[in-house]
Amino acid sequence: MDNYNVLRDMIIHAKVNSSKLRHVAKATGLEYMELSHCISKRLLPSEDQLSAISQSTGMSAFEYKLLLGVSDSEVSDFLRNNAQEMASIRNGKPSKKSKKYAAPTPKFSTELGELYRCDCLKLMGHMKSNSVDLVFADPPFNLDKLYPSGMNDDLKTHEYLNWCEQWLSECVRLLKPGGSLFVWNLPKWNTHLAGFLNHRLTFRHWISVDIKYSLPIPSRLYPSHYSLLYYCKGPKPTVFHPDRLPMSVCPHCCGDLKDYGGYKNKMNPKGVNIPDVWTDIPPVRHAKYKRRKSSNELSVKLLDRVIELASDEKDLVFDPFGGSGTTYAVAEIIGRRWIGCEIGPLGDMVKRFDNLVDDREHLERIRSNLNCLFTDKVQSKREQKGLWTVESVRAPKKNRKSSPDLCSLKK
Repeated sequence: MDNYNVLRDMIIHAKVNSSKLRHVAKATGLEYMELSHCISKRLLPSEDQLSAISQSTGMSAFEYKLLLGVSDSEVSDFLRNNAQEMASIRNGKPSKKSKKYAAPTPKFSTELGELYRCDCLKLMGHMKSNSVDLVFADPPFNLDKLYPSGMNDDLKTHEYLNWCEQWLSECVRLLKPGGSLFVWNLPKWNTHLAGFLNHRLTFRHWISVDIKYSLPIPSRLYPSHYSLLYYCKGPKPTVFHPDRLPMSVCPHCCGDLKDYGGYKNKMNPKGVNIPDVWTDIPPVRHAKYKRRKSSNELSVKLLDRVIELASDEKDLVFDPFGGSGTTYAVAEIIGRRWIGCEIGPLGDMVKRFDNLVDDREHLERIRSNLNCLFTDKVQSKREQKGLWTVESVRAPKKNRKSSPDLCSLKK
């Protein structure tokens, strides 16, 4: 048996042939289970294991990395130092020609937006470069879910990441200079996608969004957050005006949760800066706000925060994965132009646009509690309890009343 070719084929396809791999493992002196795990999960073996593989099969550690698609400093340095030769080899091979698709037509439209039913890559192929101000992408997470479209949500890791790189490349092309890209996904996938984007856009933030579904997860730490990547095209975003949040207070007595000492009078009356850990985005559970009964969906609050932060009125927002249509509904309500795409049925999204009253009222309630240090309810309760407010700490010293700090008062 040619152990070199056997191992090479399994690495390329990330598919283990048990009987053949046992033969390779025996020849290399490595544990079958360890070798099988590395191949199936596309992981790089340890230096000792790579050395044993090299001695037994003739496959060097460097070649193993290339077959695996690993780009560490050794591979990167080699490619940089031999860029001309590598380009010559690449240019000598016929490139894959991208398929040409007929331009899709919108299935639903408003004065501000257009919604298409098609593969997002087909739509993006007909969109102009440097035409979009903001992209928000919430792709399938490759969790083997059943979607109405019948799409395959159980791809091999390299297949899923290759697909993500395709639509991300298109998103980068579509963005205007200074435009912003947000990618919502599991941390597992965004660790890979961030590495891809770091060579194409300017990193702004890795935002952790704390959303708990209280599901039992055996043999793992409980996953309590989603990852939201934030990048811009060029050195800085053209638009960046995040809302400000009310100061955190005790939910019972409205007292301070943090001692601000002598700096209370320096607090911005419009609220505190939004951090890169968001703990105030609730999951969408209430039937009144849920558009897809069988699937999770993003909240109006999340999309409002993103769109308000990175776009101005009449800017163009693009979301290649429509889902329940939250991006499009929020964009419509706050006056952004939008383009949307969904490979599955559009019924729920179109129905949502038939009556945006609920979403509009919900959004108005959300926005009424932004850009202030204390909400009206908290302000009133603090005044009743003699706790400091913006007005009291900025009043002339002789008119100030001493007030307790921290959560020291009982209801």
